[in-house]
Amino acid sequence: MTSPQPHGTSAPGVPLPETSHQGRDTAKHHNHQARSVAEHAAAVAQLLQPLRSPNRTEVLPLRQALGRSLVSDVTAPISLPPFANSQMDGYAVRSADLPDGGGELRVMPPVPAGASPDGLLPGTAAPIMTGAMLPEGADAVVPIERAVPDRFLPPADQATGQATVVLPSVAPGTYVRETGSDVRAGETALAAGTFLGPAQLGLLAALGMPEVTVYRAVSVLLVTTGDEVVEPGRDLPAGKIYDSNGTLLEAAMRQAGLNVRRTGIVTDHPEKLRGLLRAEGGAVDLIVTTGGVSKGAYEVVRQAMEDHPVEFLHVAMQPGGPQGIGTFEGRPFLGFPGNPVSCLVSFEMFLRPVLAGLFGSPAPRLPLRARLGHPLTSPGQKHQVRRGTLLPDGTVELQGGESSHLMHALAGSNVLVHVPVGVAGLAAGAEVEVWML
Repeated sequence: MTSPQPHGTSAPGVPLPETSHQGRDTAKHHNHQARSVAEHAAAVAQLLQPLRSPNRTEVLPLRQALGRSLVSDVTAPISLPPFANSQMDGYAVRSADLPDGGGELRVMPPVPAGASPDGLLPGTAAPIMTGAMLPEGADAVVPIERAVPDRFLPPADQATGQATVVLPSVAPGTYVRETGSDVRAGETALAAGTFLGPAQLGLLAALGMPEVTVYRAVSVLLVTTGDEVVEPGRDLPAGKIYDSNGTLLEAAMRQAGLNVRRTGIVTDHPEKLRGLLRAEGGAVDLIVTTGGVSKGAYEVVRQAMEDHPVEFLHVAMQPGGPQGIGTFEGRPFLGFPGNPVSCLVSFEMFLRPVLAGLFGSPAPRLPLRARLGHPLTSPGQKHQVRRGTLLPDGTVELQGGESSHLMHALAGSNVLVHVPVGVAGLAAGAEVEVWML
């Protein structure tokens, strides 16, 4: 299975959100054919492409840039390491002073880390600590455990010259970290779009950079819809369910580095939803709703978007087939299905990878290959996403069935299991692609 790769442009023939009434009418009446996962990811990427603008960048101190991504390449202002230094605690030597079989050298003053040492005289060895600058003239380090005696000695008495150490022969460059052996000044240290994790921020700090230019975090208005859902903590009348979508998606979005503005539950009244989106939507980059996008009689999101360039369609994916995409009064809009697993899979398949492709943040899900612990069936015309647990032996055990309401099964999973279009069933032991959650 190949992961969807959004690049900001749609695949040939992919319908995209229209901005004219004519295009909107066409979209509403020609959405009977299911769109592929890759096509819908490309449409989402095109919708969000304008967010990659110069006015959506900011300069942050390194300690605040975790989880963001670079706007531009970072060129190394200095070399790393900035000077040749010792890789070991030992003796800095001239390799030519230690012929085959080694020899005896006079001990010079030690070189601690952070010191700028004098040059190394012929016939001498300088005790040197790990990371300390190599004295001029030295070209190798002999580890202390190979010295006789195998401990550091005081410097030679200048009058008697009695302190000496016996060392084995050594090749030039042994246990020496050369200048620029990690990165040289003027080279690209990090490429534009790089996700800034601890290692990347550590590199910038090592280069002496206190701040970095990154993309601003995408802000999202998250709206849960439905007469049937109730906020957790309240009484649960007959026929109602607690809202898990809001918490589930908000947590997923925040974990991915998005700034989330969450509203209360909106009932199935289109005018109330439109009023909420007008009041709150102008302050965010993106509007995301859950529920109300199918073809039922009370699909509030579809009804609220009647006069807006929003397309409601079906993606050849299980779960998460019904999707909405377009704009609401100039703001990008995505409508996810109402079942909790469906809305999370929609986020993982479309919004998260598209943002990663556009901005480098969040970091993409890590795809791995695993063996099925037991057989499965899948609708051959759809891309199926199952939940599973990846075990230490490389086997994945499916959690729950195909249904999109199985929250307990989702909570017990650590991977998404992908079954591509054209596959109707797989036997136990078959290899599948999984994404680590």
